[in-house]
Amino acid sequence: MSARPPGEPRRIGYLYVLPAFVVYALFLLWPLLHGAYLSLFHWDGLTVGTWAGLGNYSQAISDPRLRGAFGHAVELLLFYAILPCCVAFVLVSAMARSRPRGMTFFRTVLFLPQVVAMVAVAVAWQWIYSDHGPINGTLRLVGLGGLTRGWLGDFTWALPSVGLIGTWVEIGLAMVLFLAGVQKIPTELYEAARVDGAGAVREFFAVTLPGLRRELAIALTLTTVAALRNFDLIYLTTSGGPGDATKVPAYEVYNRAFNTGEVGLACAIGVTIALILFAVTAGVNRVVEGRP
Repeated sequence: MSARPPGEPRRIGYLYVLPAFVVYALFLLWPLLHGAYLSLFHWDGLTVGTWAGLGNYSQAISDPRLRGAFGHAVELLLFYAILPCCVAFVLVSAMARSRPRGMTFFRTVLFLPQVVAMVAVAVAWQWIYSDHGPINGTLRLVGLGGLTRGWLGDFTWALPSVGLIGTWVEIGLAMVLFLAGVQKIPTELYEAARVDGAGAVREFFAVTLPGLRRELAIALTLTTVAALRNFDLIYLTTSGGPGDATKVPAYEVYNRAFNTGEVGLACAIGVTIALILFAVTAGVNRVVEGRP
């Protein structure tokens, strides 16, 4: 049998990767590059566009309404990324100390919000937040009727209300990732920490947190992406209202492209979101995984 030429395995590897790269280029790279090209023009989607250079990006930075939308996205990071990871850490740490049975069932129940259609989630939470929903009903029942309000229609509480929906959805994702990671941590480490007299808090920082660094990086990356590209939940629950209280960059992409006819500006906002996502996810991975 003749020996295989040295370069042949590499060529075969390229042939396996090429179809996936073609699909990736057609459905992700090309739209991204084409959107970046359109962002350099003033264009309404119908007539001939005019060259704008970086004017759309300048407007995205200087427009107070757009700056407010990006500010709302930063606020949603608290609800979509930080709160779910903190709650998941508390629950996982408690389970790591006791190792309860039925872990598979527990993971499935917690992950359910991830697989429920966002339309169903939005409709359910609109009812929960409604005037006759469970939240206001409970407040009236315990004598706190003065605190009731239309949560999704309140200028102060609309964005946090939407954010809490995101927290409910994302806790399951973080929980499943952390549960999978904590099962890989040797029980001997927990036993050694307890022999040394470590309490729950010290055990968490000495054993659980170091053992879940990779899972934490993945969870923060996925939840951050969900927060910054949030459109469907905002569109279905508040449509950016009341006023501009819940408008976020992804919603502004839709609004500017299809409602106000500013396609070039919408593309500039979309490219800006992509750049922010790249920067944030790269930073999260460096910080969490301890890379310089």
